[in-house]
Amino acid sequence: MDTAELPDPNPPQPDTAIPDPLNNPYTSLNTITHDLSDLQDLATRGAWKSILDKVGHARSLKLLTKPHEHLTYLTFNVLALTKLRCPVDANKELETLLDGEDFNTPQFHYQNYPQHYPNMKGNFVPFALRWLHAYLPYSLGQRMKALDRLYTLIDFIRSKTLATLMNPSKDLWKRREILVLNTIISHHLSQKDFKLCLDLLNELIGICGDDDPNVLSKLGYVKMQYGDVEGAKKAFKSVEGMITSESEVGLRNLVSRSKALMYIVEKDYVSAVREYEECIERDGMDMVAMNNKALCLMYSRDLSDAIKVLENALERVPTVALNETLVVNLCSMYELAYVNHADIKRTLNNWIARVAPDDFDSTCTRT
Repeated sequence: MDTAELPDPNPPQPDTAIPDPLNNPYTSLNTITHDLSDLQDLATRGAWKSILDKVGHARSLKLLTKPHEHLTYLTFNVLALTKLRCPVDANKELETLLDGEDFNTPQFHYQNYPQHYPNMKGNFVPFALRWLHAYLPYSLGQRMKALDRLYTLIDFIRSKTLATLMNPSKDLWKRREILVLNTIISHHLSQKDFKLCLDLLNELIGICGDDDPNVLSKLGYVKMQYGDVEGAKKAFKSVEGMITSESEVGLRNLVSRSKALMYIVEKDYVSAVREYEECIERDGMDMVAMNNKALCLMYSRDLSDAIKVLENALERVPTVALNETLVVNLCSMYELAYVNHADIKRTLNNWIARVAPDDFDSTCTRT
C-alpha cells in the first residue's frame, strides 16, 4: 500500500488507510458505490445482460462521480462480458483502463483525489478486477499469459504480509490466496501437469492445514489421475477418518463421492451407483452425485435409467441442476438412446431458453 503523505487542506487529522473498502463493517454497499447492492443482486441471479444495461445507463447519465465508482462499475461490466462469453470485448474494456500491467499507478490511489477522499490513502482497485485481469487471457486462448498473471497476483496477495493483518482482513486475504492458488492448480491440471499440481496442493495444505477435507480430497483426485491409486486411497481415507456422529452432510457426501471414484477406477459401477444414491438420499441437490450416478448407469448399459436420473434432476431443481456438463451428458445419452434425438434435444433447448441464466451456453445441446 502506498504510504505517501496526503495533501491536507483541513486541520491535521490522522490518515486513514483503507485495506479493503468493501470489508468495512460500518457502511452499506450503496454508501460505497451508487446502487452497488443492485449490481450484486443481479450478479447473484445471473442477470448479466441487465448488468450491462445498468452500467451503460449509469455511465450515460453520469451517475458515477468518484474514481472508485467508475472502477467498480467497470469491474461488473468486465465480469458480465466474461460471463456472456465475450472475452474480446471484456479485454478491450480493461485495455481502456490499464497502461500495461500495472495496477499501482497514481490514478488508482485515494491520495491523488483529495477532493473526493480527504485523509484517505491506499489503492482502490477491487480485487475482483485484479482476478479478472489475470483470468481473461485464458478465455482468449493465451494460457501462459494467464498463468503469468495468476502467479503475479498470488505474489501481490502474499505481499500484503498476512501475518500482520488483523481479522477480518486477514481471513479475507487468506481466502483470496486460496482462490488464486486453486485457479492455478486447475490450469495445470487441465494440462496434465500432475507433478506441479501435487507440489501446489502441498503448498495449499500448508495454508489450509492438513485437516481440510476439500483440499485432501483434491489431492487424492490428482494422485488418482497421476496413476498413484494407493496414494489416492490414503488421501481419501484421511478424509473419511474426519467423520464423526455430528459430521455435516457435506463431509459425508464428499467421502461417499471419493469412494465412488475409486469404484469407477475399478470399473465397479454398481458399487459406485450405490455410493451416489446415498449422497442423493442425504442431499437431494447434490448435482455431482446425480450426474455421476447417471454416467455410471450409462457405463452399465442402463441408458433408460441414466436419462431418468438427469431429467428428474432438471425437473425437480432446475436452478441447481442446470449446468452445461449435465446437459451435455443428457444430450449424449439422447443421441445413444433415441432415433429422433434431434427433436428431443430441440424441446430441451426451448425449455432451457425459458429458465436458464444469461450466461448459460445453449450450444451444449448440439441442436
